[in-house]
Amino acid sequence: MTILHSTTWVKLLGLLPGELNPNEASWLVSPRHHMSLMSNRRAQMILNRVRLFASLFAVLTPLWMFVDLLVLPNPLAWQLALLRLGATGCFTFILYCYRPEVTLFNAWRGMAMLFSIPTLFYVVSYVLLTHYHLSGASAAVGTGYAFLPFILLAGFAIFPLTLLESVVFAAPILVAHVTAGYFQFTVVDWPSFWGAFWLQGLIAGVAALAGVCQLAFMIALVQQAVRDPLTGAFSRRSGEEVLELQFILAGRSGSPFSVAFIDIDHFKAINDQFGHQQGDVVLKQFAQTLTHGLRKGDVLVRWGGEEFLLLLPNIDCRQAMSALQRLRRNGLGQRPDQTPLTASIGVADMLEEGCNDWRQLIEIADQRMYMAKQQGRNRVVAGREPAATLQPALA
Repeated sequence: MTILHSTTWVKLLGLLPGELNPNEASWLVSPRHHMSLMSNRRAQMILNRVRLFASLFAVLTPLWMFVDLLVLPNPLAWQLALLRLGATGCFTFILYCYRPEVTLFNAWRGMAMLFSIPTLFYVVSYVLLTHYHLSGASAAVGTGYAFLPFILLAGFAIFPLTLLESVVFAAPILVAHVTAGYFQFTVVDWPSFWGAFWLQGLIAGVAALAGVCQLAFMIALVQQAVRDPLTGAFSRRSGEEVLELQFILAGRSGSPFSVAFIDIDHFKAINDQFGHQQGDVVLKQFAQTLTHGLRKGDVLVRWGGEEFLLLLPNIDCRQAMSALQRLRRNGLGQRPDQTPLTASIGVADMLEEGCNDWRQLIEIADQRMYMAKQQGRNRVVAGREPAATLQPALA
C-alpha cells in the first residue's frame, strides 16, 4: 500500500515538472507538515484574498437589491432586500474590521466567515423563493439565486489550499444545497436537483485542483526564495523570518528555544590556499553534513560567509550543547587537504537568558562564538559560567 501510494504521488507530481519533489507530495494533501515560514506566507495570501472576495461581495450584493425590488413581488422583494443588507454588513465587517494576527488558523477562520455568509444567504433565499410561483422576468431573477453555490465553489480556485482544506470548506456549501432541497421536499424537481448537485461537485473538484496547483507553485517559489543557492540552508532574510516566528511561538508556550551561532574555523585560509571554488565546496558539504544530523524541526540558516545559525526549538541550552557535541563527534566535513573541518560555536537559550527579542538572543550566541575562538577554536561555549564551556571534540 505504501509503495502504491508513493508511486501514485510520483506520477501526479510528474504533472508538475520542476515544481515539487516526491518528499513534498504530502504538502499538497494536508498542511500538517508545512514549515512555519510556508504556513505564515500562505496565511497572509489567504487573508488578502478573503478581503478581496469580501470587497467584491460587499459591492455586488446590495446592487442586485434594486433588481429584486423592480421585478419580484412584495413582500418577497423586501425580504430579500433586508437579507442582502445584512449580508453586506457582514462582508463589510470582514473587509474593514477583521484584521487578525497572520496565522493559518486565523486565515481558516476568515475563510469560514466569508463563505458562511453567502451559504446562509442561499439557504434562506431558497426557502423564501419556493413560497412563490414566479413567472416571466420574476422567474428568471429567482432562478439566478440557484446559481450562488456554483459561484461560491468556483471561488475556492483563487485560494492556495491543500486537498484536505478544499474538501472541508466545500462540504458546507454542498450540504447547504441538500438542506435547501430537504426544506422543500414535496415540490422539488429531484432529477434537476441532483443534476445540479453533481455539477456542484464537479466544480468543487476543479476548484480544488486549481487550489492545489496554486499551492504547488507557491511551495516551489517559497523553496527557491528562502534557500541559499549554494548550501541549501535558509538564506539570512528567510532565516530571520523563521527565527521571529519560532521566538514568538516559544514565548507563548513557555517552551525553551536555543540558537547556535556557528563559524567555520580558519575558513579564510581555505580560500587563500585552495581558491574560492574549493571554499564553496567546503561550505556546501558542511551544510549538508550538518543538516543530515538535525532533527526534523531544526533549521539551519546561512547567516553570512562561513557563519551559520542553527535554530533548535523545544530544547534548552544543555540539550543543545549535547546535540552539538554529537554532531561534532560525527564530523563536520573535511578541508581540501583532508584534515577534519572544525567550527567555533556559541549557544544561547531564550528562557535562560530572559531575552525579549530574538536579536538579543543572536547577539549573545554571537558573543559566545567569539569566546570559543578566543579559547582556541573547535569548541562549544554556552552559559555564563566557565564550567559551561565544553571541551573540544577529538579530531
